[in-house]
Amino acid sequence: TVLLHKEAVPRMENPLFSSAFLPLSLLAFVSQVLVSRAWTTPDCTIADSSLLTNLSYYIPFCSLAPGLYLFASCSNIKDVAQTLRAVPQDREALCLQGMGSVLPANAFADFSSLQLLRLQLGNLKVTSKAFQGLDQLQHLYFEHHAPCCLSLFLPPDVLEPLRSLHSLSFQGYCLNSSQNIQLPISLTCLTLRHSCLTKLQELQGLFSNLVPGSTLTASPRPSVYFLEVLDLSSNLQLSQAGVRALHGLQLHSLILDSTPLSSLGLLDSGLLHLDFLSLVDKGIKKLPGNVTGYFALHALDLGRNQIQNIEDPDLASCHSLEILSLHDNGLRSLPIRFLSVLPQLQRLNLSMNNLGPTLVLPGLVSAKLRVLDLSYNELCNLPYGAFSFLPQLQELWLRGNNISSLINGSLEGLRWLKTLDLSWNQIKVLNPGWLSSLPALISLNLLGTYLEHILGKQLQGPHKLHCLQLGSLDMLDIYSPWPPALLSLEVRAEGFIRFIVHNEEPFLLLENLTLQSANAQLFSYNTTVYFPSLHHLTLRGISSYIFSSHQPLKFFPELPLLEHLHFWSDHMDADTMCLLGMPRLQVLELGDLNFLSEFSLVNLEILLKQVPQLQVLVLSHLNPGTLSMSTFRDLGHLQLLLVNSEYSLGLDSNLQELIPQMPPYVFFSDITFTCQCESSWVGPWATRAPNTFVYGLDKSICIADASDYSKTPLLSFFSDHCTHDPGFQGFLASFSLVSLMSILALLGCRKWYWLHNLQNLFHAWWWELCGRGPRRQLYYDVFVSYCEQDQAWVLEELVPALEKPPPMGEGLKLCLPYRDFGLGQDRMDATVANMKISRAILCVLSCQALKSTWCNLELRLATYHLVVRPRMARPLLLFLEPINSQELCSYHRLTRWLQKEDYFDLHQGREDWDSFCEQLRRRLRKVGQERED
Repeated sequence: TVLLHKEAVPRMENPLFSSAFLPLSLLAFVSQVLVSRAWTTPDCTIADSSLLTNLSYYIPFCSLAPGLYLFASCSNIKDVAQTLRAVPQDREALCLQGMGSVLPANAFADFSSLQLLRLQLGNLKVTSKAFQGLDQLQHLYFEHHAPCCLSLFLPPDVLEPLRSLHSLSFQGYCLNSSQNIQLPISLTCLTLRHSCLTKLQELQGLFSNLVPGSTLTASPRPSVYFLEVLDLSSNLQLSQAGVRALHGLQLHSLILDSTPLSSLGLLDSGLLHLDFLSLVDKGIKKLPGNVTGYFALHALDLGRNQIQNIEDPDLASCHSLEILSLHDNGLRSLPIRFLSVLPQLQRLNLSMNNLGPTLVLPGLVSAKLRVLDLSYNELCNLPYGAFSFLPQLQELWLRGNNISSLINGSLEGLRWLKTLDLSWNQIKVLNPGWLSSLPALISLNLLGTYLEHILGKQLQGPHKLHCLQLGSLDMLDIYSPWPPALLSLEVRAEGFIRFIVHNEEPFLLLENLTLQSANAQLFSYNTTVYFPSLHHLTLRGISSYIFSSHQPLKFFPELPLLEHLHFWSDHMDADTMCLLGMPRLQVLELGDLNFLSEFSLVNLEILLKQVPQLQVLVLSHLNPGTLSMSTFRDLGHLQLLLVNSEYSLGLDSNLQELIPQMPPYVFFSDITFTCQCESSWVGPWATRAPNTFVYGLDKSICIADASDYSKTPLLSFFSDHCTHDPGFQGFLASFSLVSLMSILALLGCRKWYWLHNLQNLFHAWWWELCGRGPRRQLYYDVFVSYCEQDQAWVLEELVPALEKPPPMGEGLKLCLPYRDFGLGQDRMDATVANMKISRAILCVLSCQALKSTWCNLELRLATYHLVVRPRMARPLLLFLEPINSQELCSYHRLTRWLQKEDYFDLHQGREDWDSFCEQLRRRLRKVGQERED
């Protein structure tokens, strides 16, 4: 540190030493405060997913609820309280994963903004007040993903503080040991998956206020009575319902997927109301007409069962259905009057069946059907007026069939159709006018077809076509004119995409554009194509020549409103890439570009200078070599930096100069660094960065050269091969000095009257530092500083020798932190206060002590007293083992300021312990007399 450099500090004989050294003294303490503000957390991902919507593609974390962005996802947890101390308290979602943890009382009391809590903590012990203070929590999940169930005990009142809870989920836990759990009345969704339930009746004992009258003890709390969703799926032992098991409960949705419980058992359960029943993957072979008719169900999901044929009698009790899903059942045929006997049906899912050869499309007659899914049914042809008997149809899904052609009139009668999906069919030709009968069409999907040419006149008919997806397995030529209201366009082709534009501007309203191909070309005749409304642009596989400034006619001459550019290319020509004309670009994702050329860093630097408003920068598979300060110098608005899948990456030491403006989030994902000490500054920066969360360095490895195949942990290499980097300490010193000078300037501002009180306090402290304040009464003879590893020797050997009463000893009064600090007192404050009232400071040093944070702090304070306040306690050093003097100097350089008699080497004096103790007592007595004088 700057504090102890001999060259930088004058000798103590200088009368102006104290006042001249004050800024540097404050500087050291400010540096220590900055270091203590670190919030980098091992095994944790902390981020704001609103900055990058596809962040989970690069950084794994748990799933979140819609609308939640500020999250922390931590793994390998052993102590929940210790982990939470390093997590920012403004998180909206928190995911904890580990084993053998305890949730103590008020564990989340500091996280008042928390709305989602996901716990994957194995054998979890939950105390009664664990969730105290979570008034805003809406989603609570207990999850265990191993095959067997774990026992979980919840106190009856543990959920009482959760007044806003909407969703409660238990997965992989057995709650048999819990009884009378009080559910919040705000609860709308209750889930028990992979549990040990055997009867529905067990729910009465688990949750006392779920079912009215379910407990013999009268509860003063209101009952839930109504749930939106009760999910009991994947309970492999749940085979019985029980009479009146759910008596009085009203449900909107009941999910019994993959459970052996027969749906007939629900008839005697006492359930008052049910709208939706899900019976997926239960081996059902016939429609459950009795249950459907009993509850007058509005929705029924029978996916992944074995219903291969449906007879008319099976439909007799299903007249109330509005939603029916029969996907993946192996259906071979439908009754002729299938839809006519389901008069209320609005949504029908028949995907992944075998209806193609037998389905009679003109026989589908319904006056109310709005959504029909016939995907993956081996349909080959769409005859004239195939869906004309479905006049209210709004969504038609025909994905993954064998349709090869669409004749005019195939879609006749669908005047209200808004969504049409024909992707992954064998369509080769589109006839002009095939969309003329679809005036209300908004979304059209033609990905994965065999089309080679798309003519503008083939898309005429719909007046409000907003979303268009086009694709070919080979090449695709696209001709104007385009639908005038187009907002989103996605085009994919294996070979290339060519846009042929004539004398019009076809993309005036386009907001989202995705192009995926080996190449994209623009042929324009006497006109310039503009994208004035484009906000989001995704390019995959296309050469960076599309952005080249050398191109005679640029594909994107200017993009004034573009905010997000996702550009991944498989080509080797990144040198000509230019991003000018994007003044509002905020998110830039670059991947698979070639930056291995001689001017790679220069090219990346020039590229980023063109987009100074960036808030998010993602670099993936770029091979940039070494990242330096010049690369990011102009990105003052950056909020998130993500470097992904790079090999042999170097970080220049001059990047330290950008630490004050580093973004709040820096992620390193799947990175192999080069083993070089020039990058050793990232170790202390990643663990002490005051304003930046750094992810991934603790799991990163480095290689020494191309022939090095060993997996050396990066941080281990730094600690084993690199000396402590003075550059980072120099930065902290200079940054702290600038901050200090700014504060002092503010203190002198006369308009800010409230600062004068602080100024007076500062003056009082100044006079005391200069030795002009009132003398304090000394209470202790010696303040003893030691690390936890040396505590046993200090208490068993050193303390008895120094506190031994006369006449055998001096009877010194020692200050020991573990014994003499007040209960609940801040350790920093206690250390400073007790050093002031001690005659001497004895620092017990060992290799372990030099690695201790508190020993370092106490040694800094002792040095401060020696250099700045010579009338305060004098430090003495007691060495328990040989320590390299260079190692000691690299931490504190204290040896430059001490006299020879201030050193005590125990390893040299073990042969005569009594003589060693007498020498130590004599020096302590002399130091105490000097302090009194």
